[in-house]
Amino acid sequence: MGAEPVRTHRLVEDPTAGEESASLIRAEQEAERAEEMALMRRKLDGVVAFIAGPANVAMQLGWPEVGYGVVESRVENGRADLHPFKRFRTTIGYLGIALLGSHEQRVAYREAINGQHRQVRSTSESPVKYNAFNRDLQLWVASCLYYGSLDAITRMHGPLSREEELVLLRAGARFGTTLQVPAELWHRTPEEFRTYWEEGLDRIEIDDRVGDYLRGLLRVDLLPAPLARVLGPLNQWLNTGFLPEPIRDQLGLDWSERDQRRHDRVLRVLGAVSRPLPHVLRAFPINAMMWNLEIRRRLGKSMV
Repeated sequence: MGAEPVRTHRLVEDPTAGEESASLIRAEQEAERAEEMALMRRKLDGVVAFIAGPANVAMQLGWPEVGYGVVESRVENGRADLHPFKRFRTTIGYLGIALLGSHEQRVAYREAINGQHRQVRSTSESPVKYNAFNRDLQLWVASCLYYGSLDAITRMHGPLSREEELVLLRAGARFGTTLQVPAELWHRTPEEFRTYWEEGLDRIEIDDRVGDYLRGLLRVDLLPAPLARVLGPLNQWLNTGFLPEPIRDQLGLDWSERDQRRHDRVLRVLGAVSRPLPHVLRAFPINAMMWNLEIRRRLGKSMV
């Protein structure tokens, strides 16, 4: 099947191209960015951060190297189980900066994340070898974020057109390039992404230690006990519905056809409620957490 490849972003213009060519490159970049932002305004729903965030973490941590990089992390101020609200702020802010932020904001946040990632590497006691700067692992994390975005958008608002899917895939490259993933490593077509995704799911291997961490995350055990008791069952059910079957199975989570129908219905209702809202409300809390990080950057405070 013929497929138009995604045009990845050129973060630095070719200094030998000449002023005329540089102007054309800038114009093309600006047009592509405007196209992406228009799609975000039509399709981006911040409520997904509340109802699907832990599910996306579970996808990412399904690769053992990512899972142990998190559960063994020595960066205590970045651990969700120790600082849940701070982790929410920085993670959701990252999504906002990657999708909606400027090049300057993405560079600043990348540098801040690098400071954390330098401390995330396996030890001689680790059951698997990992390094937070490993581009294959970062590509998987970015791909999980893109998959989650695509899944939520299509289930809340219906299938994307071919052009919309290409624009979303191009925008999704920012999930990786805001980390350490070179633009040329990003998926060039939706078909290429789907092949990568199926192969990535085959690599999922969740042992008891990572599984206990993820099940606690789905139950929001990291919240104060009264809140966890109230919110835990609903949060686990909502997030289970976003998990691919191999991950549900490895976590021992029950899911029936009735659950799937109810979950689909909830997302359609959320989409219908969300669509008429102005973008500033639809994008909350993603935009709010992005603004928070930008204020911290301008004040010279740590972004992470």
